[in-house]
Amino acid sequence: MSRKRISLRQELPLLVWLVVVWGALWRDFSPGNLLFGALIAVVVARLFYLPPVELGGRFNVLRAVPFALMFLAKVVAASFQVLYLAAAKGPKVVSAVIAVPLRSHSDLLVTATGHITALIPGSLVVEVDRSTSTLYIHGINVRNADDAAQLRKDVRDTEAGLIRIMGTKAELSALNQEVGA
Repeated sequence: MSRKRISLRQELPLLVWLVVVWGALWRDFSPGNLLFGALIAVVVARLFYLPPVELGGRFNVLRAVPFALMFLAKVVAASFQVLYLAAAKGPKVVSAVIAVPLRSHSDLLVTATGHITALIPGSLVVEVDRSTSTLYIHGINVRNADDAAQLRKDVRDTEAGLIRIMGTKAELSALNQEVGA
């Protein structure tokens, strides 16, 4: 079975990341260790099939900074909400698993959306349907359809922020048309 060759330009971010991880694992960023890590990275990338991460070719720093600040604010607010629910309601808290269909079919954006959602206390990604780009989110304190709709909106807002930061031009255009409609 032969696979399509991946260009060095596409594979370079993966190789650099593998070398950084190698150095971090060994706690040794000496030139010799990093060179050996690069050799290991090339061998791993050639022997094992790793699907290429399709980058949109754009990264908007002006959108990334406010997004990061908003994320931190959500983490703090959700931490206090979970603390309150645990202390005040205990085991009486109702939760639900909600399907959230995403706009993007990019593995990178689906993964980033799932990770950011899971890092906010009170929510957890329990399943990802890659074929339909649907995240199944376990949300705490989801008592009714309105709470479910709010959780779905929060996840889609996270995805929209990521599209504005690093989505393709086509995804950004579709998002702008959706928001403008």
